[in-house]
Amino acid sequence: MAEAEVLYSDIKFKRARGNTDVATPSTDEATYSEVKISKTQRPGSKQPAASNRRSGVTSERVALLVLSVLLAAAVTALGVTHEACPRCEDGWEPHGGKCYFFSSVTLTWDQSRTECRSMRGDLVVINNREEQRFLVSRLRGKMDTHDDRFWIGLTDSKNESEWLWVDDTRLNTSLTFWRDYEPNNLKYDNSDGEDCVRMGQKKGAEELKAWKDESCKSPQKSICEKPEKA
Repeated sequence: MAEAEVLYSDIKFKRARGNTDVATPSTDEATYSEVKISKTQRPGSKQPAASNRRSGVTSERVALLVLSVLLAAAVTALGVTHEACPRCEDGWEPHGGKCYFFSSVTLTWDQSRTECRSMRGDLVVINNREEQRFLVSRLRGKMDTHDDRFWIGLTDSKNESEWLWVDDTRLNTSLTFWRDYEPNNLKYDNSDGEDCVRMGQKKGAEELKAWKDESCKSPQKSICEKPEKA
């Protein structure tokens, strides 16, 4: 806080002499000049402009600090909420509003579908290229051998060449991902032919072509799906 200065100049103090007949040294008189007395500024007096500016800057910094703390707390809260409410259950992978489960157990097509339903899902229904691309990319790291593939929810077991998904929708012929020369309904392993579809391409699938028909009784791994949690 600034201080005010008061100047007193040429002030003399003279001490009375006890005996006027006795000479006293000249030092009996003392002269004080330019005496300065400082005192603090009274409350309510106008503060310097520089002080006001410093006060304003400090207030702004405090406000920014408070906002930063609140923002950090909000981000942390959102992260905790997200972790507390995952979109998919443990073991399921999210993509495009769905959750996918890649089973490592080899079962027949019917057994695989039963397993998916026991987890409140079903064998996967592929609706677009983006979904097919996601599945192809995920299966590359899950295939132990070239012939290690996964059941999907597509079959023509009711009527030959009438391909239906497990949700009873017809296969869109403009959105298929058959490998070359598939489906071929070979019967050398099973007299019933190949009425169920499996997919996977260990070294990558050109143009996403990774579907192959197979006997529904052949043990395969599978892909289950269900909607993400609301």
